[in-house]
Amino acid sequence: MSASCAIRRLVALAAALALLALPLRASAADVLVFAAASLTDALDRVATAWSEETANRAILSFAGSSALARQIQQGAPADIFISASVEWMDAVEASGDIRAGTRRDLLANTLVLIAHGRDVSPVTIDETLDLAGMLGDERLAMALVEAVPAGIYGKAALTALGLWDDVAPLVAQADNVRAALAFVARNEAPLGIVYATEAVVEDNVTIIANFPPGTHAPIILPAAMTAESQSPAAEAFLAYLSSPNAREIWAEFGFIVLD
Repeated sequence: MSASCAIRRLVALAAALALLALPLRASAADVLVFAAASLTDALDRVATAWSEETANRAILSFAGSSALARQIQQGAPADIFISASVEWMDAVEASGDIRAGTRRDLLANTLVLIAHGRDVSPVTIDETLDLAGMLGDERLAMALVEAVPAGIYGKAALTALGLWDDVAPLVAQADNVRAALAFVARNEAPLGIVYATEAVVEDNVTIIANFPPGTHAPIILPAAMTAESQSPAAEAFLAYLSSPNAREIWAEFGFIVLD
């Protein structure tokens, strides 16, 4: 075999493997949903309920909102984007990758301080909290503080309270809020900052404080169809996210459902 032929075969193989790495639709009725990692458990349930009612399928891809937004901007074949922050939805809309008229504020969330274990004593989060002293030589688990919404909200709250400068050297940053939760659940970090909805699905952590709402921007989760969606069922699934059945599931997982 010639060298040029071998190279062509390698290129073809690489392209085939890249395609296999993408979620594939079994039918035109499938909907590919890019969703923030903080929605994993609740959206799994919502998607299952929708499939049982319609016989259509929602294929879910979870990651940090920043990573998902960039993938959509680079041409990833998502039908729906559900972001954990308004800012990343704004960015995708500004780049022309959101279908006009489909964006809606779907859910709201709250930010909490968690500790490893059960029945840990609560604390009050204010300017007098010695968070650095509580950590000692250990780490505070947070999502990426410059890119991932949960990390951005957490840094903003700590900054507003005057606690960030002391705590910053002790922060262990994770790719997304679910990974930050796992750090605390596995006792790799004694404390962490996550969404309340993350904490309620993990048995090995305790919410020890809620951040005052005025210390960070409101945590709003918008949803929208992408401009390039070709799925005939995408609009129906987007509408189902606000249906009575879906609202019950969101509330069960601690989300605040927005009208």
